[in-house]
Amino acid sequence: MSSYSKHGYTPGRNVITRALWYIVNYTLLMSPFFPFNGIKRLILKIFGAKIGRGVVIKPRVNIKYPWLLAIGDNSWIGEEVWIDNLAQVTIGSNCCISQGALIETGSHNTKSTDFYLITAPITIEDGVWICAKSVVTAGTVCRSHSVLSAGSTASSEMQPYGIYKGNPATKIKEREINA
Repeated sequence: MSSYSKHGYTPGRNVITRALWYIVNYTLLMSPFFPFNGIKRLILKIFGAKIGRGVVIKPRVNIKYPWLLAIGDNSWIGEEVWIDNLAQVTIGSNCCISQGALIETGSHNTKSTDFYLITAPITIEDGVWICAKSVVTAGTVCRSHSVLSAGSTASSEMQPYGIYKGNPATKIKEREINA
């Protein structure tokens, strides 16, 4: 790690904004004692997030950089979700990101001596369900109404209406939605 490199990565805001966000994130969003969705949505918007109507953000959510986050209407972010967005994370409308899920846009080049940082955006399209304790890794696209089963890891594209399970997640069946 003595030669670790961020390889040109910059978080997109100055150090004062980042420090202020860390304090606000820790004291309000990550707090188990602050359940006020309207205030959470407003705070995220003030820091540059694009947040739709009716978004629910449960207690103990950790968001790295709100200026790299967009959430569509009526989506739900469960308790202890960690959105570690070193790159853009886009969550569509009517999505459910369940308890303890990790949305991770960063990794490292394991073949390089400086172990440099690699980032890639994550897109979670409308109607997707990311189940409890699952992981979505950098560069993943979760297509419309797909499901990532509990404890699974998505590291590539998930097809529309596909249900995925395992590590790495593989498609196990089609999602059928009854009207």
